[in-house]
Amino acid sequence: MAEQSLTSRIGIDGGGTNCRFALVLDGTRYDLRRGGANASTDMAGTIATLRDGLSSLAQEAGVSIENLSSIPAHIGLAGVMDAAMGAEIAAQLPLRCVRVEDDRRTAMSGALGHSDGCVLGIGTGSFIGRRAAGVERVIGGWGLVLGDVASGAYLGRGLLSRILESADGLFPPSDLTQQVLAEIGSTAAIVSFAAQAAPADFARFAPRIIEAAHGGDPNARALVIDSAQQIAQRLRHLGWEAGEKIVPIGGLAPAYAPFLPPEMAENIGTPEGTSLDGALTLAATVTAT
Repeated sequence: MAEQSLTSRIGIDGGGTNCRFALVLDGTRYDLRRGGANASTDMAGTIATLRDGLSSLAQEAGVSIENLSSIPAHIGLAGVMDAAMGAEIAAQLPLRCVRVEDDRRTAMSGALGHSDGCVLGIGTGSFIGRRAAGVERVIGGWGLVLGDVASGAYLGRGLLSRILESADGLFPPSDLTQQVLAEIGSTAAIVSFAAQAAPADFARFAPRIIEAAHGGDPNARALVIDSAQQIAQRLRHLGWEAGEKIVPIGGLAPAYAPFLPPEMAENIGTPEGTSLDGALTLAATVTAT
């Protein structure tokens, strides 16, 4: 991404795996990382992580936390479901000029920079977004229970379902389904595993599914092609047009490129920057409330 403006600001990219903090102060950028945070599953832990990170950021810059209080800040945070939740978190932070939102817009801002285009945010979870003429729209990101189409968790859960359906005779088994069934032990063990599994537990199967799909495994290909079709359908729903760039972010998104329609695959681009860069960019738009 182009070098950030020297205006003082704070950006935070808060994900379930880790939180990244950045402070631009007097032309110098300070960065640090802390543990993961998710506002929906652990509000108290999330606030503690944010407060600890901000305190450490102040120490890194050699200033007091009070010196940070008036600096504009944008926080893109996993698990923030609406503006009320964002305001609740903001009220418990030592910042007066802060906006707290979910992490999708932060990711889009980093990936696209100041240009238009579409973003495929696909890792353990998923979302798809588009910016056209400066107007942004984002869909997905609702979690595995109700959404996260094409995500790593979605693929992994789909594989386990496919194994059970194969046991019912609906689909022929394949090398991948037989290998995973043997590893887990039985169909009953699959049901027991799934009842307790978190999205990340399902997602650990995703790299193997992608690899097997490239190798021609029919069940893996069926899962990946179905997800790619759903990605394409959502891109069209958002208004994607031929020639418009599509930027994959997240660990799994680039793997879908060969399975997308050719007119989409040929427009796959690279991110302009990171989600943390996006948070810093958005911080420049925050005003005191």
